[in-house]
Order: sequence, then C-alpha cells, then structure tokens
Amino acid sequence: MKFKKIIPFFIAALALMTSCADETSMTLLDEIQVSSSYVSIPVAGGSTSITVTAKDAYTVEKVTTTKNKVEWLTISAATGVAGESTLTFTASSTLDGRTAEVLIKCANKTQRVNIIQGVAKIATATCADVIAGPDSKTYQVTGVCTSIANTSYGNWYLKDNTGSIYIYGTLDAKGATKNFSSLGIEVGDEVTVQGPKTTYGTTIELVDVTVLKINKSLVKVDSVKTAALPLEGGECIAYLTCKGQGVSVDIPEDAKSWLSILSIQSAGTKTVVKFKAAANAGGDRGTTLTFTTTDGTKNYTAQTPITQKGSILNVTVAQFIAATVGTTQYRLSGVISSIADASTGKLNIKDFSGEVYVYKITDFASKNLKVGDFIIIVGQRAAYNGVAQVNNSVLETSIPLTTATVSEVLAKPDDTNTFFMVTGVIKSISTGNYGNLYLTDGVNDIYVYGCYPKYGATGNDRQGLVTAKGLKVGDTLTVIAPKGSYNGAAQLVNSFYYSHVSAQ
Repeated sequence: MKFKKIIPFFIAALALMTSCADETSMTLLDEIQVSSSYVSIPVAGGSTSITVTAKDAYTVEKVTTTKNKVEWLTISAATGVAGESTLTFTASSTLDGRTAEVLIKCANKTQRVNIIQGVAKIATATCADVIAGPDSKTYQVTGVCTSIANTSYGNWYLKDNTGSIYIYGTLDAKGATKNFSSLGIEVGDEVTVQGPKTTYGTTIELVDVTVLKINKSLVKVDSVKTAALPLEGGECIAYLTCKGQGVSVDIPEDAKSWLSILSIQSAGTKTVVKFKAAANAGGDRGTTLTFTTTDGTKNYTAQTPITQKGSILNVTVAQFIAATVGTTQYRLSGVISSIADASTGKLNIKDFSGEVYVYKITDFASKNLKVGDFIIIVGQRAAYNGVAQVNNSVLETSIPLTTATVSEVLAKPDDTNTFFMVTGVIKSISTGNYGNLYLTDGVNDIYVYGCYPKYGATGNDRQGLVTAKGLKVGDTLTVIAPKGSYNGAAQLVNSFYYSHVSAQ
C-alpha cells in the first residue's frame, strides 16, 4: 500500500506564503497590500510587525475552528482605516512549532497573512503521552485499532499498552478525506498514524491523521454463518484465519446469559468457532465477539457483531423513555401532538404517560396525517443530546381523528372505524373501575362507556384511570373514541384518555 509522504514543515510554510482568497498574490490586490504575507515569530516569543496599505477601512481576523481557537496569537488591531498603518502579531514562547492564518478584508477583497512560530516537530509518542500533552501538537502514535465508528471519514479508536485515543478523521494515501475504506484498516490491525491533538469535551483526539504504516492483524474473521440469529435462538459459526499462536474468544459479560461457545476447531491457519444462542423472550439484542491471538510478544484481535431478533415490546411513552438506547424494537401508540417536518415524519407522539420525539417515520408523507391523528409505530430507543427519541420507526396503523363537540358527535352515525377527539365537562361518574361517565358540552350529554389509560388496553390495564388521574365531576376531560350506541342511546365506545383540566 502506498501512503502519503510527510511534507517538511518549512516547505508547507513557503507554499502558504502565496495563498490569498481570490488566488492572486499581494502585489495584485489594489484595494489592500501588505509588506509581507509571511510573518515569523521567534520560538522564544515576541512580536513581528507588517505594514498595511489600504484604500478603505479594513478588518482583521484569525482563521479559527471549533477545535482550534488560535488563542496563542494576539493581533494589535481588529480594524484599520484607509491609508498606511502597522499591524503587529505577538505570541508567547513555545516548545513546538505552530502556525496560523490571518485574513485582512477590504472592499470585498481578502489578503491572507500566514503566521509561523518555530518549526513543527513530530513527536513519537504513546497514547498516554498524547493524553497528557498539549492540544495542537502533532504526534506519531502506534497502536491497535479496537473499533471503527465511521467508515467514511475514518473515525476509530487506537489503543496501546498505555491507553486509548480517538482518531477523528483519517486521510487516504493521497491526503484526501472520506475515503477511509481504501486503506483497508480493520479492527485488530496495528496502525501508525500522525496528526494534531485536540480535546473535544472529555475526548482526546488526533484529527485528520496520516497513516504511516499498517501491520495487519494475525487473526481475521473471514465470514460468519447466521450472524443475525432468529428469535428462537440457534447456532452461529465464525470462520477465522489465524496466523498466530492459537485463538481465544471473548464474549462480553452482558451476553454470557444467552450466548455460549459450543466448540473451537483449528486446522493449519483456519479456525472454526461455533456459538449457541438461547431463545429470546425480550427485545432485539446483540453483542460483539472478540477473537485474540499472539505472536509471542504482541496480541492481535479481530471482532464480529452478533445480533438476535426479539419480540416487539408494547410500551407506553414513559416506559419507552425509561428504556436504554439500543436496537430493541418497541411499539408505541398515541396522538400526534406536533409535526416538525411532514415530508420525513419528524413529529411528537403523546399518550397518557408522556410525550416523545420521533425522528422520521418511513412513508409518513404519503399518509397525509395531521396533528391530532392517532398512530401506532414501531421503532428503536435512541437519544440526541441526551434526550430520548424514536429512531428507525415504521408506521403500523394510523387513524385520522376528527375534533368534535359532544353535540357534533351525537349527529354522526355509529362507526367503530371513525375516531373523534371529544372535550367536555364531566357531568357524572358511574361506580366501578372502568371510567364510565357522562360528558357534557353545556348543550348535550353523551355517555362514555369505558375510559381507559391507553389505546388497545385489555384486562386489568383498562381499570383505575379515574382514581389514578383524580378525575371528578366538573373537570374538563378530553377522550378519543368512536361513536356507538346501546339500546338506541348514543355513546363513546371504549374511549381512551388524552388529557384533562381539573376544576378550580
């Protein structure tokens, strides 16, 4: 594999000297000129000045990123006026070389000034050295790839015997981004990389690294038979190539209750490992198996994911929010309380227990659903910035709702497939646990035959709403239900609670 060669720092600096926003040198800019577009500051610290000649007022700014604020560089002024003026750049002492870029803007033109202090030194380091070292310093580190988070940009974890760091972005052999797969790096490979350090929150990172060397792992997963196990369980077989001294297998602790090793058989460089999965009575589950070998001095690893389908768990919104992030499938039912994007199905769903955000629903746009409509979805527990949300969701059922008064419902025909959202004042409450009561809109009354905590509730789950919610005569109650009748008398049949307002 051919890798990108390291360009000496002083050559890169010279290249920067000719850079400007509209691809012209400083002598071709009539609006603004500088005495030098290359500024060198001593390693021991100090100041260097240039002369700026401008035909109009100008601004001065450092080129920064969220991960590099260039706080070490001070500029004498952020603005200037027409004519000739002096601009001074100051920096404290540094042990390592560093660079920055400054933009001087005048009359819609931009002059770039490149700042260099010292000569950048590439430090050969351990992960512990990187963790303890300063940001912006460039390090060369060798370690094992333990997991890969993004296969496009090349975000992955590198570990040696001193610690672990995150690689945020990996350049390909030509120095380009978003081509990580071309390098062929796999979990277990020993990789030497070079790049600048940054700290993002509490995560120590090397950013946009150059790969200098790849030492392929001595163990590799060639294929897996039945990596996606069925609900009822069964066997999974991993086929390995191992050029080391034997193979050991690690099953994570949280998977040992349902996954076990049946056998390990080796012949030459080929190893076959059989696993047994128990039947799954819960939601979707999975784990990552690690295979380890050694050459006598170093350990090499390879990994493969194993998943098992589970039952779709019927939960309330509150139960969904309390669940852990993962691939388990949950079925939620509720009313659309708001829609952020009707084209992709970004919305909020609400039931009697709470409200949660749904990040996209497959085929939502074709259903022409609106706020107030009732839906049943299946999706996975996810989170964004620590807040629960439903991901990878599919619409199972949708019931368009019509908001109506008691009087309007009474004028409708009986239809168990048409649902109404009805708000009224509780006129009376019957005895019993099923929430039988009368609602009035001040003109007409209607009997509510059953007011349940949620849609589709059965058995004991239908009981206790009136007590649980503290409902009483005079409260304003909103329910969702179809219209029916009994012995000729209209009623709301098998309604479920949406909300209420207590009487003062």
